[in-house]
Amino acid sequence: MTDTATEKRAPRPDKVAVVEEITAKLNDAQAVFVSEYRGLTVPQLAGVRNALRPSDAEHVIYKNTLTRLAVREAGIEGLDEHLVGPTALTFVTGDVAGAAKALRDSAKTLPDLVVKGGVLGEVALSAADVKALADLPSREELLARFAGALQAPLVKTAGLLQALPRNFAYGLSALMEKQAA
Repeated sequence: MTDTATEKRAPRPDKVAVVEEITAKLNDAQAVFVSEYRGLTVPQLAGVRNALRPSDAEHVIYKNTLTRLAVREAGIEGLDEHLVGPTALTFVTGDVAGAAKALRDSAKTLPDLVVKGGVLGEVALSAADVKALADLPSREELLARFAGALQAPLVKTAGLLQALPRNFAYGLSALMEKQAA
């Protein structure tokens, strides 16, 4: 009887594999967002996944009990409180602000999609924090602004350096015309 009781307590290999998969994704992700998908159809969920793909984000549904085990195993705090009801996890390995925007925009068109919160690195995020992240400019836009800020002084310097010989040439030309007359 002891062997049978032990066999029932041992976790099933398929569940252990799922927990390991979630743990690996949690460790690899820069950010993880938790959302509730109650009432969404499969095509609507596919639309959310497609919207997240350009940001290198993956929207996946796992059982909450297995997710809680993986969260504990990964040592992440702040996600357990969001794992209530039908929840989906968004693992972001690319543009965090872009993924937050995609989730926010999807939630606008799909009222049944509710962003509950998440984790950015080691920091727990509330739903308001995820919304604030969504309001940030994308990585590409920030890089463009930075490049523009670096370029502006160089353009001014180049203009000044071009003006010096040009003005000298105009002055020399005027002096030569004055002496010729």
